Amino acid sequence: MAERNLDFDTVPERHGTNSLKYDFAVERGYKEDTLPLWVADMDFKTTSYVQDALHALADRGIYGYSDSKADYADAVKGWYRRHHAWEPESEWIVKTPGVVCALAAAVRAFTNKGDAVLIQRPVYYPFGGVIKKNGRRAISSNLVLNDEEGRYYIDFKDFEDKIKAEHVKLFILCNPHNPVSRVWSREELEKIGDICVKHGVLVVSDEIHADFTFKGTHTVFASIKKSFAESCIVCTAPSKTFNLASMLLSNIFIPNKALRLQFKAEMEAVGISQLGIFGIDACKAAYLHGDEWFSALKTYIAENSAFVRRFVEERLSGVRMIRHEGTYLVWLDFRGTGLSATELEKTIVDKANLWLDSGSLFGKTGSGFERINIACPRSTLKEALERLQAALYK
Repeated sequence: MAERNLDFDTVPERHGTNSLKYDFAVERGYKEDTLPLWVADMDFKTTSYVQDALHALADRGIYGYSDSKADYADAVKGWYRRHHAWEPESEWIVKTPGVVCALAAAVRAFTNKGDAVLIQRPVYYPFGGVIKKNGRRAISSNLVLNDEEGRYYIDFKDFEDKIKAEHVKLFILCNPHNPVSRVWSREELEKIGDICVKHGVLVVSDEIHADFTFKGTHTVFASIKKSFAESCIVCTAPSKTFNLASMLLSNIFIPNKALRLQFKAEMEAVGISQLGIFGIDACKAAYLHGDEWFSALKTYIAENSAFVRRFVEERLSGVRMIRHEGTYLVWLDFRGTGLSATELEKTIVDKANLWLDSGSLFGKTGSGFERINIACPRSTLKEALERLQAALYK
């Protein structure tokens, strides 16, 4: 059986499919014909092997309680061995309905109300949400933008100072980082890990975008040192890589048995046990047979990234594309246009008729920036950028 879904140029019809990205603009305060490049959801058909697996499952007609066996864990481990040179063990895997669900469970399981949880803004906005909504305090060691390089860095002194001053018990790492797209080097991760081990801080490493690295190499946090593996939770999922968000399945690796049992107890406390068989079978098919599709996809997204960079440099005066190292999300700096954050948002929404993710969602340090999803046909991307150009300079 050959891979059939290698056409990334055809624009799919997603309206009328209950797509969060396409069908809820009016409910979210946008015009119905807004062009959406916001949520991390790709406008591409997934690998045909997943389609075939789901068709076969649908044809059975019985969808009772299900779970995974050893072949599922083997498929997951095989992907990480092939793509990340990492050899996790089967018993480390805890399945959850999503990474954000796992983050919330970790916050509840390993901290108490009022405790400080460290993040690095600008960062994926649900991080702060799950901390605050569970009665903890979100403390940020803000990333530092090197304006000359157009690249973000960690302020390690501030990072450690915040841990000590706020008595931080848990740190949520984002690697590759969403939205600034940094792929943290092994040296940077080691420095972070050493600080956390020194102060007894548990690291929850969100690595959902791990497969999308375009500069540098993704390093699984747990693979660096045994002490890191014993004091971390690594959050992964096939959802970003294979566009399977609605399958509601993530694989959380917890090498430390005591931490794993504590985490599982928290999941059970909120009534989560077996997950849906559609997600399980989709994940297994993707990880066993999706390499060819993923390789072609990654090449296409890299070309989209280069296209955006050229367009920004040549046609969007005052706008800068932050160095794109990982994820399929691009971080654009509009501060050089002279527009305030409010003016910028009105220009994008009302004049360009675009739906992007405003940088302010990711924290105050994101003000004046926008996150744009480039996992779409190039014609869609070209239309969005041309709308932006017309709105900014008409």
